[in-house]
Amino acid sequence: MQELIDRLKAEGLTEEQALKSITIIKDFAKEKFPVFSGAIEKLFTKYGPKDEEDFLG
Repeated sequence: MQELIDRLKAEGLTEEQALKSITIIKDFAKEKFPVFSGAIEKLFTKYGPKDEEDFLG
């Protein structure tokens, strides 16, 4: 996930904007593919930041 965050930042987004973008993408994917929502959540949780800030909320 850090690689994706770094790519978004390289395109001019701030860290906060990059994290918000990923959250939006996660939520969009879960809405469009509800049958995969559990897998999507696990994927984003597994590769998400491990610190106290839970951007996947």
